[in-house]
Amino acid sequence: MATPLTAYNVKTKEKNVTMHDAVITKTARGGYMAQGNDGKGNKLTSLLSEAKALQAIKEGVAKQGW
Repeated sequence: MATPLTAYNVKTKEKNVTMHDAVITKTARGGYMAQGNDGKGNKLTSLLSEAKALQAIKEGVAKQGW
């Protein structure tokens, strides 16, 4: 079963909000970042490890953005 990506919502101050329409990108320093929304119009961003980012792409939870 695919585990959804979660992030902290700065606007509503909620933790572990499920991320929808996630796109994973590489940062300039080689890290991985997931960007998406919470389904209510609020943008979410989360930093990920390489293993978690590649697993999310493989499971189809997120799209590859590079």
